[in-house]
Amino acid sequence: MTTERPRPLPDPQLPPEPRPEQTEASAAIPEPAPGTASHPAPGGAPDAAPETAPAPRDRRVLRAVLRWTAVVTAFAALGVGTAYGITRMERTDLPGLATKPDGRWAYPDITMPPLPAGSRHPFDTRNWAAAHYADLRALRLPAPDGATEDKALRGVDGWLATKDFLTVFEAKQDRAEVAQLLTDNGLRHIAARGWTTADGTHTGVYLLQFDTGTVAERVNDDLTSFAAPVHAARGAAETEFDEGYPTPADLPNVKRQAYDEVKPYGAEQLRQAYLQAGDVVALVLQSRRGAAAAVPFQQTVTLQSQLLS
Repeated sequence: MTTERPRPLPDPQLPPEPRPEQTEASAAIPEPAPGTASHPAPGGAPDAAPETAPAPRDRRVLRAVLRWTAVVTAFAALGVGTAYGITRMERTDLPGLATKPDGRWAYPDITMPPLPAGSRHPFDTRNWAAAHYADLRALRLPAPDGATEDKALRGVDGWLATKDFLTVFEAKQDRAEVAQLLTDNGLRHIAARGWTTADGTHTGVYLLQFDTGTVAERVNDDLTSFAAPVHAARGAAETEFDEGYPTPADLPNVKRQAYDEVKPYGAEQLRQAYLQAGDVVALVLQSRRGAAAAVPFQQTVTLQSQLLS
């Protein structure tokens, strides 16, 4: 009878020894890198962790953002092109923005004449005489485009004789009184310009210059009143204050009195305005057979005021 030797019990303090087949299998499988999850591939071999693919919702959002970005970019380019095109167009070329003709004349570019070196603007506080030092002939309003110039108002070297200016008044007595007024106040010279437009409107602009603004103001007050000019102009025996003249068109430093002929008109309607700016008194006369339009008259007075202001 064979006696079997008892097997020793495992030490409870030591881990159990692996069986031979477990040891061989463990040796064949490499340990994963720290922090890397290992997933078994088909056949038992481990495979590298795949990159996380975006969820379907994220892809839809990304496509929507790209579409809207393209739309916004297209509209921005269209807007820039449209804005550039509008700035290159005339107002009358734009649908809905076209301005209907209102009777204004097309004047050439108007620029202020240069002042002599060392001289001051007529309304500079240091210019005590309120004198215009620029050449008075350069302060005359030019004729509008297409108008025919009145050569009789050119004068000699651009200076109109006083006797020629006095012909604008109807009565002989008025002419004599105005002549004396100009003499007493030391009139220096007169520059004038006249023209006739295609519609038959005749315009005359007369600039009278004195030694100081104080003298010019006194002359202007003697020639005008609120209700009517003191001396009737030829072609308008009876006139009245022009209540239709827009006061917002008046300029600082320029005193303006505008008058209109009282109905019924004669052969022509005459509009007139006196301006006083510094040492200059200006008279603007505008007439036309039948009726003289208000808009070109107001435009002419305003532009001449700008040249004197």
